[in-house]
Amino acid sequence: MTRLLFLTGKLAEHSLRQILQSIQADSKQSPFEYEVKQIGVSVAALMTPPLIARRLAKVENIDKVILPGLCQGDLALLEAQWGVPVERGPKDLKDLPQYFGQQGKAPDLTQHSVTIFAEIVDAPDLTVAQIVAKASHFQQQGADVIDLGCLPGKAFAHMTDAVQALKTQGFQVSVDSMRDEDLLAAGKAGADYLLSLHEKNLWIADEVAATPILIPAVPGSFASLQRAIEHCLKRGRRFIADPILDPIHFGLTDSIVRYHKLRKKYPDIAIMMGVGNLTELTDADTTGVNALLFGMISELNINAVLATSVSPHASEAVAEADVARRVMYRASQDKRLPRGYSNGLLGLHDRKPFPYSAEEIMAMASQIKDPSFRIMVSEQGVHVYNRDGIQHDTDPYRFYPTLNVQDDASHAFYLGVELARAQIAWQLKKRYVQDELLEWGVASLQQNKKAKVAHREASIQERLENARTKSNDNTTPDSPTSGTE
Repeated sequence: MTRLLFLTGKLAEHSLRQILQSIQADSKQSPFEYEVKQIGVSVAALMTPPLIARRLAKVENIDKVILPGLCQGDLALLEAQWGVPVERGPKDLKDLPQYFGQQGKAPDLTQHSVTIFAEIVDAPDLTVAQIVAKASHFQQQGADVIDLGCLPGKAFAHMTDAVQALKTQGFQVSVDSMRDEDLLAAGKAGADYLLSLHEKNLWIADEVAATPILIPAVPGSFASLQRAIEHCLKRGRRFIADPILDPIHFGLTDSIVRYHKLRKKYPDIAIMMGVGNLTELTDADTTGVNALLFGMISELNINAVLATSVSPHASEAVAEADVARRVMYRASQDKRLPRGYSNGLLGLHDRKPFPYSAEEIMAMASQIKDPSFRIMVSEQGVHVYNRDGIQHDTDPYRFYPTLNVQDDASHAFYLGVELARAQIAWQLKKRYVQDELLEWGVASLQQNKKAKVAHREASIQERLENARTKSNDNTTPDSPTSGTE
């Protein structure tokens, strides 16, 4: 049986032991033996590999060491010293049961079955260099094909140059136009796909090697799309069919029925869905819209999507599509609900926002013996505590009179930042972890650790200087404040 060593701090030790006991009592969890070692720091997040290495020279009869999830630094130092694997657990103790329920392994989201076309809708207004830059951005978000959108009534004089520049950079390229001459020129320039051909201009497909995306010649006409499909099938021509997803109140439900009908009639053909008519044209957060759409895409085995990122509220639509296709594929393969695979589409809320109750926070606060403030969030609001006591509220402004940081600018600044995050987390029902950025799904930012360290160093220096100033004031006979208190 695997034997694990959990390293922790003083404040978390009791909770860690309780949670590990509950995991062992749950027969559904993977069995393991464990040992808990508290290494003499109050807060587990302050543990670093060098500090741990100094305080724990070796481990014996242990197969793996689990550190707190917030422990920063390179774990290779510890692995080399102890000769066993070392890994970080979840950031919050309350997530340990789920962590071990999955044997400590993240779901495999490397696979998917959907090709993402990311449209540059204003390509004619951009230079070739700007097009390549935007293509690189979309590729980083997960796009497989870059679609150059032509604007009605506007010439795209440098389209050939744009297609060739993208191809030279290794991109797959499609061109989207309502003008036959644009599509023909794009195909001759080396475009991989043409959006969109229909039964009246299918002759273009005979002139170029590009794969046509087929649409109805008349909007909503299933018969028209079917004739175009049959034309390509008879000639053995590769194609992708798109019945067109319509916006809400302009045929959405009927268009979804068309997708279902198309898949039933043609189980083996490639199908595309343009999701922009919902993500762009609905004032709703695109994470949920994409999750729902990709659920249907998975059920209908749709092979490609055309995603757009024009409206500010849809700026992460391509990245969301990438997460959604991977989550839905994995859930489909596992024959499970799409839960517990990724937080990438949980932008505004978290599934378990408040891991600690107000009573549990009170119990932890009672153990604090130092002046440093801790901030936690429960369903009741924001809690702030140190050795002088605990208070909680839903409005951080109410904390100011009792925090006593009016003469400590750096500390006041820090508390302002953290309390603002905590209040947002409470309002939106998000997980809050002190000193960590809030998670916003695919829109999450990377923590600027250098800035945080710089602030901490500046804060320490400021306190030292303030202490010297007070010391000098108290020892100088002519000091105007001497003897006034």
